[in-house]
This record gives sequence, structure tokens and C-alpha cells, in this order.
Amino acid sequence: MASGTSKRIAQPKRVLVIFPGALGDLVCLGPALRALTRRHYDATLELMAREELARFIVDRVGIMRGRSRGHSRSRGHSIDRREVAALFAESPDLEATRFFRPFNRIYSFFASDAARFRRALEAAATPGAVSFHAFRPAGAGHVAAGYLDEIGESGTDEHLLDGHIEVLPDDIAEARQALARLGLGAARVVLLFPGSGGAHKNWPADNFAALASALPPPMRALVVLGPAEHAIEPLLMPLLAARGIAWLRDQPLGTVAGLARLAAGFVGNDSGVSHLAAAAGAPGVAIFGPTDPDRWRPLGRVKVVRARLLSDLAPAAVAAALREITGRQ
Repeated sequence: MASGTSKRIAQPKRVLVIFPGALGDLVCLGPALRALTRRHYDATLELMAREELARFIVDRVGIMRGRSRGHSRSRGHSIDRREVAALFAESPDLEATRFFRPFNRIYSFFASDAARFRRALEAAATPGAVSFHAFRPAGAGHVAAGYLDEIGESGTDEHLLDGHIEVLPDDIAEARQALARLGLGAARVVLLFPGSGGAHKNWPADNFAALASALPPPMRALVVLGPAEHAIEPLLMPLLAARGIAWLRDQPLGTVAGLARLAAGFVGNDSGVSHLAAAAGAPGVAIFGPTDPDRWRPLGRVKVVRARLLSDLAPAAVAAALREITGRQ
């Protein structure tokens, strides 16, 4: 006979991180996300970010799952959802309260200097649950260390600066299929990422093409094109075609992570995809010009090559750095 009373099932604690950055920013936040997971070991950690990035990262940073029995798998949330926009409005929004109030703790790296947003989020959330933290915090040292400092962890502890992401079996399978379609299944592939978020950070496209042509067998170049390359494609595509260099366009981030895990190495500018490749485990060369590698270098097995004037950096110098980091003579 069933009891007249039933035990109330304890609801898992929920922690939300709100983060507005692009791919490279989010990879650099990874060490802080892991630190928050250790801090809130009995909670699920959820991420609100750009929609594509939130979907990608929840399964691959290795921190977004509840640790206690009965916890459901965490979700990513789009930062463009209407409940967030409502926090900038004049009047309170009941739907925003319904969304934010269930979280036991909220860390916001978004709009920390917007007084209206701060007041509205604090009003919508559980009292005392919200703290605000700088996006791309100022100061010396790597930005990943700055994010650790922002949440009260020591950014000077090198062992905490772990930028790796988990590469899923599906990522590997999709990457293998992409390589097979290009006839590169048996090759030692070097990924080339010729774009970035700003033209001033880009090594000249013809230098990437020259580097691709000069790779010694069994190494083969594969140029990976995404949103960051759209502006340079009119110059780049004829160079690739003339030299018979393989390329892929607009691949899912998971597939790019899988390609990086399988690759012999990579060469890229100061860009989000260079951060992704290093985080996925590829050794590589990161080319820096006007930006500071001490602050923005990808975390991982990466050799930085820097030239104040990027057009002065010869393909031979980058090829030498690639041989050094990959152990090829």
C-alpha cells in the first residue's frame, strides 16, 4: 500500500555562467569554468553564450555535467534569448525572473559595467546569487589567468591554466570522413587557418599558400575556411586552386576539433580557431603581429612566431617553427 506521504526529490543545484565572447575567448575561459566546477562540485554548471558556442562547449570542455547521482545533463543557453534582452528594458520582466531565479549562483561576465543590466539581473535572480566579472580583464599575463583571478582563483598557478577540450567520438568520425573525401585519409595533415577576427592579425594569404606547397611528404596541407576567412577568400581561393591545395569550408566546430586531434600540426594566426586546435591537442605554430602573445597565445603545445610587420615573416621561418614543434626534421 502506498504511503500517504511521498518523499520530496531534492532538486539539483544549478550554477549559470553568462559569457559574451567569441570562440577564442571562450576557450580561454575554460580554466575558470573547470575551477567553478570544482568549487560547485554538487551542482550542474550551465553556460549562456553565443548559441553555436554554447551548444559546442557544453559537451567538450568536460565540466558541464552534474557530478551527483540524479543530476541531469547541463544545457547551453543562447545569450540572445529574450529574457536577457529584457534585462536592459525599463520595466521588470516576469519571464526573466522565471528563467534566472532557479539558479543558485550566477557568474556574469556580460555587461558588468551596465548599471541597468546589473540591477535587473540582481532583481530577477535569487537574492545574493549574482556576481559580476570583467570580460577580457585588464592586467598583465594571459587572459585565462585573468579570468581565474576574476572568480577568486589564483591565475599564477600554471597547473590551473589547462585549456584542453574533450574531443568526442563523433567529432573524430566526422573528421575522418572529411579527410577520406579529400583523399587525405593516410596523410599526416597540417591544418592551416589563414584568417582571424581582424585583417591586421593575418599573415599574408600567399605566404600560407607557399607554406602549404613546401610541406615535405608525407605531410599534406589542409586549409580550413570559416567565417574569419570570408574577406580573404577572393584572394586565397585562386592560390589554392593553382597549387592543388586541399581545403574545407564552414565545418562544424566539432569537426574542426576532430581534425585538430588527428592532425600532425597546425599553423594559424592569432584567432579563435588556433585556440580551438591547440585545445583539441594539436601541436602548432601561432603567428602574432600587433597583438601580445603573452596575453593571447593559445594554451597547449604551441610555438609562437612573432613579427611586428607580418609581411616580413618568411614562410621558411614558419616552416622551421612547425618542424620544431612537431618533431619533424
